Amino acid sequence: MPALGAVTAAAAAGLVLLLLLVPAAAPRLFPLFWADLVAFAGLVRSSVRCQRRLNRQPPVTLLDVFQEHVRRRPRWPLLRFQDEVYTYEDIERWSNRAARVFSQHLELQPGQTVAVFLPNEPTYVWTWLALAKLSCPMACLNCNVRGRALQHALAAAQATLILASPDLQAAVEEVLPALERDGIRVFYLSSTSPTLGIEALLPAIEAASDEPLPAHHRAGITAKSKAIYIYTSGTTGLPKAAVITEMKLMMVANLGQLCGLRSDDVIYTTLPLYHSAGLLIGVGGCFEVGATCVLRTKFSASQFWDDCRRYNVSVIQYVGELMRYLCNAPKRADDREHGVRLALGNGLRAEVWKEFLQRFGPISIWEFYGATEGNAGFINYTGKIGAVGRANVFLKCFSPFELIKYNVEEDKPIRDERGLCIRVRPGETGLLVIKITKNTPFHGYAGDSRMTEKKVLRDVLVKGDTFFNSGDLLMMDHERFIYFQDRVGDTFRWKGENVATTEVEATLALVNFIQEVNVYGVSVPGCEGRCGMAAICLKAGTSFEGESLYAFTGDTLPSYAAPRFVRIQDALEITGTFKQCKGNLVKEGFDPNVIKDPLFFRDDKKKSYVPLNPDIYAAILDMKLNL
Repeated sequence: MPALGAVTAAAAAGLVLLLLLVPAAAPRLFPLFWADLVAFAGLVRSSVRCQRRLNRQPPVTLLDVFQEHVRRRPRWPLLRFQDEVYTYEDIERWSNRAARVFSQHLELQPGQTVAVFLPNEPTYVWTWLALAKLSCPMACLNCNVRGRALQHALAAAQATLILASPDLQAAVEEVLPALERDGIRVFYLSSTSPTLGIEALLPAIEAASDEPLPAHHRAGITAKSKAIYIYTSGTTGLPKAAVITEMKLMMVANLGQLCGLRSDDVIYTTLPLYHSAGLLIGVGGCFEVGATCVLRTKFSASQFWDDCRRYNVSVIQYVGELMRYLCNAPKRADDREHGVRLALGNGLRAEVWKEFLQRFGPISIWEFYGATEGNAGFINYTGKIGAVGRANVFLKCFSPFELIKYNVEEDKPIRDERGLCIRVRPGETGLLVIKITKNTPFHGYAGDSRMTEKKVLRDVLVKGDTFFNSGDLLMMDHERFIYFQDRVGDTFRWKGENVATTEVEATLALVNFIQEVNVYGVSVPGCEGRCGMAAICLKAGTSFEGESLYAFTGDTLPSYAAPRFVRIQDALEITGTFKQCKGNLVKEGFDPNVIKDPLFFRDDKKKSYVPLNPDIYAAILDMKLNL
């Protein structure tokens, strides 16, 4: 069901009317009638609560909700990190100190965007709150971005200052001369600085007063104020800064509560805080209900359940790959000895879902679907294995979406003779589009009007309407359950990240021996999503250089975006309108027993692209070779 769009208070009146008009036979005719109704009622309550908060004067934001928990339960643990425990009061005091230093020493002003370049650690959380107390939007830099991509990310959000970790020293120093030329200041949130000319702020923060800041710093905040920028899709080369307003922040933070998160829960977050799932749903969800969040720097399959037992975890967050890694880990006698009752996440395949429940016990799994920049989403509130949600008949009136016919090869919707899009029938795959309305707004990308416009689809059902183009292919079955099928066009998903093929192509086109390149994703047995592959045409008089390409992609692309396979072709297939064809390449995959073109595999041990022979292919199929 669409769950992330704001539903107006009028929905409450509509709910009462529905109850009066529903025939007594409806529950018999529609077995999930009450489940749909309860889910709808929960969303109405959540939406009305968020709107009432932000319509007050002054508005009650997620920061204010957090501070209310500070007043009610100051000594309740908010964060657990390694052997450290931070209560709600601890984080409040840390954020007060930091906000005072940011305001007085750095002279930050309301509305000034600050980029945060930090790993998963408590510093991230109190820095977020400190910036919120100064009305400074926080740009959450992906820790994997480097060079040109890092500079682009800063420019997109118009960030004038970076707060970084010394752990990312190399990435900072690589772009430091360019940042200095652009007038962008850099500071480390640490005790000492390893870089000449960059100040370490932690000593000043530790010495600052922890008294609350004056309220005038938040005087201009409204529901539409920009709170956070989270980068999406473009992590492969050119990040896009999705705008998260105070209203959207509040709505997304309420997702955990909609799925059953309680104040006495301990949620385990191994997902990166620069993504919306870890920061907004994980930490933000704790802010909303007053729960405890266990942070881990990086995911570890071997330590996952030991951590759950150590910290008495009751709720876990996941992406599809995470659950698969847990299932692939060696079985242990204590696999079911844990207190986890609830799992929140997305991208869980049906076969992994089943195996996870069989192995680790009856954990309630709440799968959801939603794009960071999107204007609505779905929640699977029934536990239907493999589904991302339901087409709740009640809610569609308030958060209208459609699945429309899509030409994957042409990378555009199919339209009828009137120029309008065509709905798919149950059981057919279609492009998910969500109507842009006052209740389901699309805020777009900061500093990129072209990409914002690209996500808007016009004249969908009637002339003049506008819909958000999700870029995802979904399917609704005859019971109205929704299933994710694939990404369309330029983007596919690998290692929990969106990989934009056009941006990888633009990067590879800089290689001196590549004439043309076509990047696409191929299915790999036992792996979630699609693995990157590049078909290339060599320049005349040149030869393929595996070591050179390996080094280049290592320097310019995150590991998940670097193609794992390369196919050398004499000429790349194009359509009559000169668009590259990916369909046949995707179908043919990377099987050297079928493909006659030279194939290469990215070998991390040899630090080169090496010929992909039948033995390597067999090892990949048998999951003996880690991708």
